[in-house]
Amino acid sequence: MRISRGIATLSIATLALVGVSSCSSDEPEETATTAEETDAPEADEAEPETAEPEEDASDEPAGSGSTASWAKPVTTPGTLLTTVTSDQFTLDVYQVGVTQATKTGQFADADGNPIITEGSDIVFVNYIVTNTSGETIPIGASLVDVSARYADWPYMQGMDSIVDNALFEEQEVNSSGAATDSYVDPYVLQWEPGTQFSYGENFLYQAGSPITFDVTMVPVDDEGDLVHDEKVEVTADTAIE
Repeated sequence: MRISRGIATLSIATLALVGVSSCSSDEPEETATTAEETDAPEADEAEPETAEPEEDASDEPAGSGSTASWAKPVTTPGTLLTTVTSDQFTLDVYQVGVTQATKTGQFADADGNPIITEGSDIVFVNYIVTNTSGETIPIGASLVDVSARYADWPYMQGMDSIVDNALFEEQEVNSSGAATDSYVDPYVLQWEPGTQFSYGENFLYQAGSPITFDVTMVPVDDEGDLVHDEKVEVTADTAIE
């Protein structure tokens, strides 16, 4: 394969079949799916203090939980778009901001043109994921995986993005949820109950576009192998603002 400016040149037959090519991945195609009145106090009595009502835990903002022991510090920028809920975890999706791509993306269309070009408007989203199961969940390198896809995304391949660590830092979004010094062999991360991690991604900005977030978590065993029988899959539909 000959690579030019990060865009893979594929054969005409292959481009006609998939409609888009990836320069860096051979992954399979993704599927688009809370007074009582009292007598007035005596003049020489101090007004009794009124206790403030306790906040319900459910009203706490995302990111208020403790960070998982192996995770990067949780970041909380953006406006909440939707919450994806399962019996194991919740995942809050925040729209962070719109900026311009600093380079071309990773995919090209059937004519070999990059889907994201330098200067294209891209939007960052941030995911805050909380273990609500009440138990420790062993997870691997994929953590909790999110696939975002516009309803009118025309390509069989998933949404394109750019890789630029400086841009992620500028948007206050982690490019990955786990800290770099969390590696162990076998790679098994013990996700403690009530703890969180966060990470995000970017893709082309389409204001007002309906979008689906498909979320998957596959626990691992003591050897780090995926336990597919315990896989959790949940979906939420919303729109990019």
